[in-house]
Amino acid sequence: MWIRKLRIERVGIGGEASPCPIAWIDNFAMRNFTNDAIFDDTLPVGDGVLEVGLRVPLDRLRDAMQDWFRRKGYITRDESLRVEEMPR
Repeated sequence: MWIRKLRIERVGIGGEASPCPIAWIDNFAMRNFTNDAIFDDTLPVGDGVLEVGLRVPLDRLRDAMQDWFRRKGYITRDESLRVEEMPR
């Protein structure tokens, strides 16, 4: 089910990137917060690491996580997220 491993990073104003804490990723991954079944195929495994199934679209995941993190106050409007597939 979780065939892809993703790197989830917060990108600051100057371009510096840091792994998002697993607590943030786990908070997003709970379906009762996202209300989107497509994100059910997600498994937070560590700081900056999320395993996902094949049906999870990366652009949509990034946009939804970025929106959620901003609403929670984890990142500012000037910061963004980088979501990249890691080699296996």
